[in-house]
Amino acid sequence: MICDTARGRSVVRINQDDALVIVDPQNDFMPGGALAVPGGDEIFPILSPLIRSFPLVVASQDWHPANHISFKEQGGPWPPHCVQRTKGAEFHPDLDQSRLSIIVRKGFDARHEQYSCFDETSKLSGMLKGRGVSRIFVVGVATDYCVRYSVHGALEGGLGVFVLTDAVRGVDVKPGDSERALAEMKAAGAVLITSSELAFL
Repeated sequence: MICDTARGRSVVRINQDDALVIVDPQNDFMPGGALAVPGGDEIFPILSPLIRSFPLVVASQDWHPANHISFKEQGGPWPPHCVQRTKGAEFHPDLDQSRLSIIVRKGFDARHEQYSCFDETSKLSGMLKGRGVSRIFVVGVATDYCVRYSVHGALEGGLGVFVLTDAVRGVDVKPGDSERALAEMKAAGAVLITSSELAFL
């Protein structure tokens, strides 16, 4: 719930029914990767204390076959990235994996684009609810694609959703795409906050 601190600022107190969802913190989305998100690696210093503090931590992982429909060679918009069992598909070394409770792989069907880790193929909403989770806090890449779609999927799945705006980064194929995506998420029901507005029990 949201409460006021003694200093008069609003904070969101993290409870035992909350989960941190890290979207696609993979090598190919970081600087030097096949589909680099500008500043993507800047999220990790913010993530590290969050990972240690949340009661449940989830990470998603693009896991594409080499002939995935999203790749340019197949008529899609993207260069090949996060191909199964390659270095680019691995989690970035700055990600603390020691407390990951759930890893959701997505995009593994060559014929099916899957930006959201809450796509029907993952059943993540039901999995989280089965663990007593009612709210998620979303971070990761890319704001205007996989983060955006995952937020919408979680909302459709009946979860409360917070987006930590200082711990997401976007591709911005068109200038302003990330800002528009955040505004769209907010209009759909997500709450936009920063990591500094969290308080832990």
